[in-house]
Amino acid sequence: MSDHLADRLAALPGYRVERELGGGGMSRVFLAEEVALSRRVAIKVLEAHGARVDADRFRREVLLSARLSHPHIVPLLAAGEVDGLLYYVMPYVEGQSLRARLREAGELTIGEVVRLVRNIASALAYAHARGIVHRDIKPDNVIVTEGVAVVLDFGVSKALAASTQAPADGITGAGLAIGTPRYMAPEQVVADPNIDVRADLYALGVLAYELLTGSTPFGGNDPVKILRAHLTEPPAPVATLRAGIPPVIAALVMRCLEKDRARRPAGANEVLDLLDATATPSGVPAMSFGAAATRGVAWATAALIPALVYILASGLMIAGLRWLAAEGQIGSRLMVFAIVAALLGLPVVVGVGLLLGLRRAERSA
Repeated sequence: MSDHLADRLAALPGYRVERELGGGGMSRVFLAEEVALSRRVAIKVLEAHGARVDADRFRREVLLSARLSHPHIVPLLAAGEVDGLLYYVMPYVEGQSLRARLREAGELTIGEVVRLVRNIASALAYAHARGIVHRDIKPDNVIVTEGVAVVLDFGVSKALAASTQAPADGITGAGLAIGTPRYMAPEQVVADPNIDVRADLYALGVLAYELLTGSTPFGGNDPVKILRAHLTEPPAPVATLRAGIPPVIAALVMRCLEKDRARRPAGANEVLDLLDATATPSGVPAMSFGAAATRGVAWATAALIPALVYILASGLMIAGLRWLAAEGQIGSRLMVFAIVAALLGLPVVVGVGLLLGLRRAERSA
């Protein structure tokens, strides 16, 4: 893209560009002020140079998604073309991309993965019920704000395809990638014209796999090899790459990654039902009996060790006091007081040990 992209974007009436937020490849994002309403927005621009783009059709297709109103969807406010640039406008959301969150953490806790995937599935269920398929679900298109996931760019991939005389998915003749190779369903790879909601569920499976393990099912940097793998290679079972994933969660992720879309969940609502069935009211996945037993043993050990140390120290102290009392160095009342104090202190030590064990268990969840 041109190094003077911000200057070109300044020709867009009604907005005052403040600074670039990031981006890469064919798109970049700028923070701006919508002057009329004095509100901050994000403007995402796509270089249209050399592409046979119908800007009016792009705008119409994008704004079909503007009617979406959901807590986990960032709405689209405007779209069009200025100085050879396709653009669309969204509210500015404070937070970090799920890509940045993943890069920061390496892999997320199972509880956080379930919560974020549930947020995304909720957004997909809402959009799918209104006939809109995202087609490019990936960590870069999810913002995490105060622990909640919100999804960007609903309808944009379809709008690009429709406005560049391209097939519904795949790579356009103009060079605009519709979808991202690491997250593309097999039917997107072969440019099946009958893409449906299950393509988003495949991408959701790839995303969940990555959040749990730190990598996508098919790695490497060669897009052609990655696309071929989506078509022909079975992904390694997610449960073999990380211990402690509840079996139902692992099975759900692998179902989403089925190459035959008929074997995937029928819709995002089915994903939500399965996630809800495996979670406690706090949103943390229910543990298997074996995992619960292991955690219970660890918790009991956390209380038992300090209690034993305390009992040993108390016993030594009482024995010493008895010897002093026998020698006439102290009175019997002091010894009785020491014994009572030791007995009263024992439950305090056990309680502190249990609390520390509980905190350790929560951090490992």
